[in-house]
Amino acid sequence: MKKFNVTGMCVPDEHYMVDIKEKLLQIMNLVHDANYFTINRARQFGKTTTLASLERLLNDTSDYICVSLSFEGVGLAMFSAEDIFCRKFLAQMARAFRRKGYGFANSWANDDVSDFEMLGEHINKMCENKKIVLIIDEVDATSNNRIFLLFLGMLRSLFLRRQAREAHTFHSVILAGVHDVKNIKLKLINEGLHSKASEGEGSYNSPWNIATNFTVDMSFTALEISTMLNEYEEVHKTDMDIIDVSEEIFRFTNGYPYLVSRLCQFINNDGSGKWTTEGVQSAVKSVALEKSVLKDDIFKNMENNTAIYDFMYGLLIGGSNKRVSIFDPIVERCVMFGFIVVDSAGRASVANKIFEMAMMDYFISKENSAGAIADQVCNGMHNEITNGGKFDMELCMRKFAEHYEDIYADADSAFLERHGRMIFLSFLKPLVNGMGFFHIESQFTDMRRMDVVVDYGNEQFIVELKLWKGEKAQERAYDQLLGYMNSRHLDKGYLLTFDFRKNENREQKTEWVQVDGKRIFEVIV
Repeated sequence: MKKFNVTGMCVPDEHYMVDIKEKLLQIMNLVHDANYFTINRARQFGKTTTLASLERLLNDTSDYICVSLSFEGVGLAMFSAEDIFCRKFLAQMARAFRRKGYGFANSWANDDVSDFEMLGEHINKMCENKKIVLIIDEVDATSNNRIFLLFLGMLRSLFLRRQAREAHTFHSVILAGVHDVKNIKLKLINEGLHSKASEGEGSYNSPWNIATNFTVDMSFTALEISTMLNEYEEVHKTDMDIIDVSEEIFRFTNGYPYLVSRLCQFINNDGSGKWTTEGVQSAVKSVALEKSVLKDDIFKNMENNTAIYDFMYGLLIGGSNKRVSIFDPIVERCVMFGFIVVDSAGRASVANKIFEMAMMDYFISKENSAGAIADQVCNGMHNEITNGGKFDMELCMRKFAEHYEDIYADADSAFLERHGRMIFLSFLKPLVNGMGFFHIESQFTDMRRMDVVVDYGNEQFIVELKLWKGEKAQERAYDQLLGYMNSRHLDKGYLLTFDFRKNENREQKTEWVQVDGKRIFEVIV
């Protein structure tokens, strides 16, 4: 029986899979046009599964001969010297063709080839009158190796000679990995592993500058997610509302392939079989907090790069809404790692809500105040606020106001402007954990306000956090919160305002106000 899979490649006969036919057709068009390109996407974004599906599609046609290699696990010896690489590469090609039953397979192996010039001439001979598509997965395994740069340079030379009708070469070459191969040379130069004078080329002259930009969106739409759920429903007959469940999965994952499959796997395996929007939310809570290789990779990249840490903190917690440039190296790396998406107007947001929750948990754990807040909450406050399995958001807000005034009232305003929101989130986290979860509504986040959505049991609460910017701005905050409450069909909302003024006009406030027939609990600290 088929199952949901989140480890390794998905196989159609064994796993429930999203129908990516439209994406494959877009990639096929690049192959038809004899393009060379790189599929660089974040980890566990379905690259290997997509390449396997593409290979099957290409093999089903009589026009192409497709061969797929991977540089993962080949060992360092292959990249230790030019002659060793050439012979091992050709041996890999021969084995791949042999597995497919091609009669010419053995002629690819050639121990007399000892440098890239000879390798190029051998490829020239072997590709005559054939449309061979070469796929190489996990090129990241070679991203710090100069031998790989020389190999790319040889492929580029053959590509240019083919354009001049002087040589034959692979019809199309597809490389796949996390990093953009175009930037490998500059990366090596910056790390002192490559000389600017090598091969007589400038530092920015990439050996892969012949590649066509790969713009196919590999994330799943809600409609594409529904194709997998349709297949599941045909077997299990759960009577789920496939459209609602698909849209709820998309709302939290933004179509990130691993997260889509992991949520489905969790719902299927947890015993409840709750294929409902509530079931999705329950799975989200568990998946957001569980340890995984993907999240370990996220945290490792933030730990190892202070600039990335500060950028993500400012975006998620600080409310930084300035437009960014995709040419900014930090922005480029955050996109490459799958941390953020940048829209056409240059606005950045965290890639999906599950990443938001995981990153918030990470940032909260890094804050010095988080441990003290958790201790205070655990000492009786938790039971008081969550009495009877219900979350008392009004009491939560009142207790936070008391806590804030006791500890932070005299703190430096610059510190509070940067960390005020984090103080509240650190306070909220131990209260919600166990029965619920919360996330930031990214599309509403800016320097002036932040919307926090708390799901606890069957209830949902909207808490708007904002900075004091005057009476008129406060009135606008009511309208903004009301608009969001209406979109969520809620009659009650919560407004927390941080007032950093150090004068007699500043006053604490905790009261219910009636606005347009709805109730807002307003807290000013």
